[in-house]
Amino acid sequence: MGFQHGLSGLHLASKSLDVIGNNVANANTVGFKQAHAQFSDIYTHSLSGSSGNQIGIGAKVSNVAQQFSQGAVEKTNNPLDIAINGNGFFRMNDNGAISYSRNGQFHIDDSGFIVNNNNLKLTGYSTDATGNILAANPTNLRISTAALSPNPTSSFSTGLNLDSRVAVPAPLPAFDATDPTTYNGTTSGTIFDSLGNTHILSLYFQKNAANSWDMFATVDGETSPAGVPVGVTLGGGASQALTFDSNGNLTAPAAPIAVSVDLATIDPALGATSPLDFDLDLTGSTQFGTSFGVNALSQDGYSSGSIAGFAIDGDGFVNGNYTNGESRTLGQIVLANFSNPQGLTPIGNNQWTETPASGQALVGAPRTGTMGVLQSSSVESSNVDLTTELVNMITTQRTYQANAKTIETQDAILQTLVNL
Repeated sequence: MGFQHGLSGLHLASKSLDVIGNNVANANTVGFKQAHAQFSDIYTHSLSGSSGNQIGIGAKVSNVAQQFSQGAVEKTNNPLDIAINGNGFFRMNDNGAISYSRNGQFHIDDSGFIVNNNNLKLTGYSTDATGNILAANPTNLRISTAALSPNPTSSFSTGLNLDSRVAVPAPLPAFDATDPTTYNGTTSGTIFDSLGNTHILSLYFQKNAANSWDMFATVDGETSPAGVPVGVTLGGGASQALTFDSNGNLTAPAAPIAVSVDLATIDPALGATSPLDFDLDLTGSTQFGTSFGVNALSQDGYSSGSIAGFAIDGDGFVNGNYTNGESRTLGQIVLANFSNPQGLTPIGNNQWTETPASGQALVGAPRTGTMGVLQSSSVESSNVDLTTELVNMITTQRTYQANAKTIETQDAILQTLVNL
């Protein structure tokens, strides 16, 4: 028995306690991955080769391997706390130096970038002006506070029922928007001009024969003294004919009709683009023997709006919500995965860097390929099992004591030889 065996054992036990102590110290560190010390034995080598009675001279630390098993996901109240459930790492940028992390505790800096507590920027895919993802090279994700530009109405749709029981008066009165006795039903909705100003589009329906109606329209109630609509053209004329078959189905118009609104006539002080042109779609309208009613009403315009909040979904899309009721995709978080995550080099602050042993980073959107799914308002806890670590600590302590005992025994043997 030699001192070398005991000394190497003491060294290994000390290193093992270091690893265990580090695990225990980071039991509450978000995204931390526990490590295990791995050992190997040591043998001397001779020029004559090995023999069956060769005795080792101790042990050494061969590797400190991090275990990238999933940590528990815990809920928080911060929408920028993001947990990865499954494989992958957040891709962080520090002025061009790329690192990777499982710690998803983020916030927005004074420039609008999504950063961690060390001011490293979270990367992902950017969007174009209309919110379409540009899945090219990942860039730093930024929450823009710029106002959402207004969008003029280009399509207005309504589905309604005209009462087939309505009698046609004789003679048929001239339509007057200010006289309800000259029409048999009306509905209205909001439209938007190029500056985001709102206008009220009103539609009026006058029955002129069996299965036949005339539709008129006003914008902002503008009419002549005689109640005739001003500044609105339906399909190129002052009114639009509607016809139905004997089953109450709309037969004409068979396609959306073109509506042109002369805003310069209706309100020239607004300064919006004139005319405002959009399509009016009556698809689904019917003429049944029931009271007049509106079943659907929608349009695609909106006013300008400022960002009121945002949310992050499982696929990494950052969706902004605006004060005008609209939403817009602001970007998409990307993840990175490696063929050998244990080959990554830890650099502290919950960060790892790529090495030849880890392989190149495989970058992609969450829930694609081998990537996990994201969970907002959540964090991934450390995967350290304190019970296991405490048991390992006791076992390592016993190992340390046993190796110290071998040194003590060897010392006693040498003392016996000296006494001879």
